[in-house]
Amino acid sequence: MERKLLTKRGLALYKLRGALVEPVLGQVKEGQGFRRFMRRRLGAVQSEWSLIGMTHSLLKLWRSGEAPWGWAKAGWN
Repeated sequence: MERKLLTKRGLALYKLRGALVEPVLGQVKEGQGFRRFMRRRLGAVQSEWSLIGMTHSLLKLWRSGEAPWGWAKAGWN
């Protein structure tokens, strides 16, 4: 790894890791408590992951206050 990081190409490739989806997976695991799929087979898992991704995005929108129905608009906060 040290040898790879000494090259310009290796350093550029290593910097791309920050743009990967790994942080999102960690946020979903920690924030939503998602540890394993409840359904089997590829189609079922894909639909479950789509639902998890959608809820993750909706929660981000809610917390940002940008959603018209979000945290900033709620009367009880």
